[in-house]
Amino acid sequence: MKHWHIDEVGWDRFDPTKVDPEIVPLVKAAAMVERNAADYVTYLTRVFRDDPDFQAAAEHWGVEETQHGDALGRWGELADPGWDFAAAFARYRAGYQVQLNADASIRGSRSGELIARCMVETGTSSYYTALAEATAEPALKQVCKLIAADEYRHFKLFYDHLKRYLARENLSFPRRLRVALGRIGESEDDELAFAFHCGNEPEGTPYDHDRCISGYMGRAMGFYRFHHIERGMGMIFKSIGLEPRGRMADIAAKGAWRLLQWRRERYRQALKRAVNENAAVSAKAA
Repeated sequence: MKHWHIDEVGWDRFDPTKVDPEIVPLVKAAAMVERNAADYVTYLTRVFRDDPDFQAAAEHWGVEETQHGDALGRWGELADPGWDFAAAFARYRAGYQVQLNADASIRGSRSGELIARCMVETGTSSYYTALAEATAEPALKQVCKLIAADEYRHFKLFYDHLKRYLARENLSFPRRLRVALGRIGESEDDELAFAFHCGNEPEGTPYDHDRCISGYMGRAMGFYRFHHIERGMGMIFKSIGLEPRGRMADIAAKGAWRLLQWRRERYRQALKRAVNENAAVSAKAA
């Protein structure tokens, strides 16, 4: 069973005066990524085709992820009454497809697949916690808190299955680390960038990955605080077999925080350049 239902959200408490315009594009993009969970369920049930316990867990996970997308999409339509979530999601589905024909994990092992899933849930749990703390809009705050709690439970779900598979596959620490770092790096691939494009740019606008990932990351990274990174680093360390608390985790968290600040500034500069270029093109056309 789901831990909450979309109709339990206090939608009547939505306050347009408290909407942060920097958060709206992020919510629109996230809505489509979350709503697209069914494809990942198909992929995971094929990778774990002889494991009915995990397949049932993946199906349940997919139901909750889909609800995340629906809730974020509903909020996006409240924040921007001219936005059509269904139409934006249809564009996204038409242009972005998850690889479904795999009969084995693209991570090289089932343990590797579960580590990758732990990385995703670590990122989303931290992200929605950051948005919940940043927004003053009551409905979005509630939605983000509910989603963040789900994502942390999903991390524990995948981590429990990871322990089961590590007992069989005995994945080495270097391979665990390589999978984790590789999946973290994929946060800048087309999945998020194209979702930002479909959710925020007019239909007919040519898709440009660099512009769109800058538009997303340049905004998203500004809502993180050090304690979000610190908590996430503990979850990462746990997934790869290191002590989640201690001097090494502290050093890694501080390093990750400095890296995030540096990259945030780079994305913001790229976003500013894109805005200026668009303004120049519009002025010339006029």
